[in-house]
Amino acid sequence: MLDYDTEADRYDETRGGVPRAAAAAEAVLSLLPPTTGTLVDVACGTGLVTERLTRPGLRVLGFDAAHGMARKAVRRLPGRVARADGRTLPLPDASVDAVSAVWLLHLVPFADEIVAEAARVLRPGGVLVVTVDKDAAHDVGSDIDRILAPRRSHDRASDRADRVGAHAAAHGLVPSGVSRFTGHGQGAHPRGTADRLRRGHYASWFGGGPRACAALAEELAALPDQDRRRADPVYRLVSYAKPPVTPA
Repeated sequence: MLDYDTEADRYDETRGGVPRAAAAAEAVLSLLPPTTGTLVDVACGTGLVTERLTRPGLRVLGFDAAHGMARKAVRRLPGRVARADGRTLPLPDASVDAVSAVWLLHLVPFADEIVAEAARVLRPGGVLVVTVDKDAAHDVGSDIDRILAPRRSHDRASDRADRVGAHAAAHGLVPSGVSRFTGHGQGAHPRGTADRLRRGHYASWFGGGPRACAALAEELAALPDQDRRRADPVYRLVSYAKPPVTPA
């Protein structure tokens, strides 16, 4: 996993910048009930998406465990960002209307704990919105994918939709919606993908360790148009609702 304290200074420019952030924010907002008053954005990163989660009557708070990320985010959202682990949010039970976690669950081995904490802080009728199947979204049918897709271990992904759905069900949350958005600027090119493979960035995607990654990098190096980006990925968001309390 990357060191997000050191990654903070270059995160936005290497992750699609404003176009990708705006698309993500629009997709999150589409899954929030119209009565949503308070949204908590877990792992808000630099706040580039978080500051775009705006509509009348909506108050947004951001939390991130990495000091470098939170430092960037607080400049965009003064007074509305704090450092916190998504497993232990500094919030009372049943205190917020919505929780979002964009590009988080695929990074951690404790996705179930993130979902459990979201369920704890949600009010009845509130929703959790999360990205799922992030790595699979990068299989867009390009020549790069023809090399990488057969070797990807999607069954190991902590954000696999069926796994996240099972975590949600275990904590009383029920499916409530699906949305998609384009990862603008995230289309891969062979040279960059091969370089990341050699540096171990995609180690969690593949079995076989560094040697297997190096072999895949050599295959990528033989592709044409080494610096031409292929199609952008399309990411998937799902929402889970906490059922309202029914009178006895």
